[in-house]
Amino acid sequence: MVLIKALFLDIDGTLVSFETHSIPSSTIAALTEAKARGVRIFISTGRPLAIINNLQAIEHLIDGYITSNGAYCFIGKEEVVCKPIPEEDVKRVLALSDEHGFSCIVVSKTEIMVHNADELFDSIFRKMLNVKNIQDDVPATTFLEQPILQLTPLITPEQEAALLPQLRHCMSTRWYPAFTDITLTGIDKAAGIDAFVAHQGLQLSETMAIGDGGNDIAMLRHAGVGVAMGNASAEVKEAADYVTESVDEDGVRKALEKFGVV
Repeated sequence: MVLIKALFLDIDGTLVSFETHSIPSSTIAALTEAKARGVRIFISTGRPLAIINNLQAIEHLIDGYITSNGAYCFIGKEEVVCKPIPEEDVKRVLALSDEHGFSCIVVSKTEIMVHNADELFDSIFRKMLNVKNIQDDVPATTFLEQPILQLTPLITPEQEAALLPQLRHCMSTRWYPAFTDITLTGIDKAAGIDAFVAHQGLQLSETMAIGDGGNDIAMLRHAGVGVAMGNASAEVKEAADYVTESVDEDGVRKALEKFGVV
């Protein structure tokens, strides 16, 4: 068994329960033990930095962050990756948001806003994900004065298929049926892992990734060991080397025990 030296952990549905909006005590204890053994702990999330609001219980254990699906990665105040979307593609998505009336979340390095907020946005982000600080009163023209790292339109897969060919420089990943995350082509959680492997002097074989959503598939296939949560979809489970229990059934701890991390 290869010695695991670095963990890359998704947040929603992996570290944090959709039911309790908190990290299970078993996960906190397991990560504390892993850290004490010298394992480096990295967050790997589709969430932008501005809405990572649910990791207080383990913040002191975290070595670095992959955020916005790999578009912005950092350790402390050091930027490791910052890959914005070209302005022409950002403007095209926002124009389509106006034309077709769908909400679109717009993400910079430190700020986040929603364009054309609607009830679907409110039900998913403010209620299901418990995110309260997405600005909805900022003019898009003002917000676009800063680099945009990720766009999250609330559209169907059919709308996504029609949208992507209109964007020259972008790709998308979907971890929830009602929306997709758009980033610069080639930017995903797997690329984020590569950036930290190089930065930290690790071998890819020494990494473990754990996730539950469609945006985790790339990193589960790429890491030395890929673990899918029990609450993941069939497609995500097929991409993993191992399937553990759900987030509410101590899935993270059981995976770390299985591979000798704790």
